[in-house]
Amino acid sequence: MLKKILKSYDYSFIVVLAMLTIFGLIMVYSASMVSAVQVYEVASDHFYQKQRFNLIVSAAVFLFVAIIPYKLYQSNKFLMLIVFGSLFGLSALFIFGHVAGNAQSWFKIGTSKLQPSEFVKLCVIMYLSAVYAKKQPYINEFNKGVVPPLVYVVFACILVAAQPDFGTAFIIFLIAATVICCSGMSLRNIMRLTGIGLVLIIPTAIIMRKEIFSDVRLGRFLAYKNAFTDEQGVGWQLANSYIAIGSGGLKGVGLGQSIQKLGYLPESHTDFIMAVIAEELGIFGVAFVLVCLGYIILKGIFVGVRCKDPFGSLLAIGISSMIGIQSFINLGGISGVIPLTGVPLPFVSYGGSSLLQLSIAMGILVNISMFVNYEEKYKRKDVKSPSEKTKDGARQTYYFRK
Repeated sequence: MLKKILKSYDYSFIVVLAMLTIFGLIMVYSASMVSAVQVYEVASDHFYQKQRFNLIVSAAVFLFVAIIPYKLYQSNKFLMLIVFGSLFGLSALFIFGHVAGNAQSWFKIGTSKLQPSEFVKLCVIMYLSAVYAKKQPYINEFNKGVVPPLVYVVFACILVAAQPDFGTAFIIFLIAATVICCSGMSLRNIMRLTGIGLVLIIPTAIIMRKEIFSDVRLGRFLAYKNAFTDEQGVGWQLANSYIAIGSGGLKGVGLGQSIQKLGYLPESHTDFIMAVIAEELGIFGVAFVLVCLGYIILKGIFVGVRCKDPFGSLLAIGISSMIGIQSFINLGGISGVIPLTGVPLPFVSYGGSSLLQLSIAMGILVNISMFVNYEEKYKRKDVKSPSEKTKDGARQTYYFRK
């Protein structure tokens, strides 16, 4: 039995994830060594050491989550825990939160910081996947099957946007929209939701117009149009990102030899780490990251398509879309395809909260992949329904049967 389970794991997921995170750790050291001394006045390996600790903890959590049957997350008790826990965490930020980068988005614990909104992304995926999987028999009944789960998403987005962190709120919205579109509801209901969303967004934008249309955010849009018209002002970040990317060429200037990280490129180890990769390692370094991210995203979607369980399918697609959306926003921002939003690159950028949340998500995805492979390899003969009734009518959960 155990041998069959171990054979069903997709170890390519683990290998690609390990390569990408280790590569990210190396680049965090390279990108942060100068700013650590000049800007933060700490040792040159300060961010490297912290990220290495984050990576060790995240790896242990990933391995633990990868062996937990994903169907346990569908229980009502667990769903209530993540819903109220995430909303409480976001609300507590307004009292106990630490301000950094003009946003009150972190809890400061000693020398470390925890960002609850990172985990809310995964909570939204798990909650919507579980609820819409259970509502499949009446998924197209608008008032009963479609609207109720979205109350949580609306509150979560409002609390994140009020920090203010519009980039993360927008990502949560896009993730929720992806899960909704894949839930099986009709196009008519999706269009109705779109109309309701527009009605809610307009008054929200009016109420929060000062935060949304602040000088910093308007500056990002101006820089998006032409960064070099004001490269000493609002276009500073994007202009130096362009210079870093253009300087790398095919082979790059060499690992550790970046010029732009010497005080020219802000946040070189977080939001702009790909610009440093492009400068130091050229197109080959960029291609390595893109291939690894692309493999994880596409393989996750493939797992979701193959999964026969609606919950597992939506969960896999939601996790893959989260990684894809965040990667696109980060890469699109540093390359000028879209305005900058301050979103880290998954698995590569410095950040403990992001890495831990992504490790949990990947552990769940690997577990779903294992279940799918097990069912296909052994022709579903050894798998019993997750909600099969016993003789006395009580529900009992089975994941594998000897």
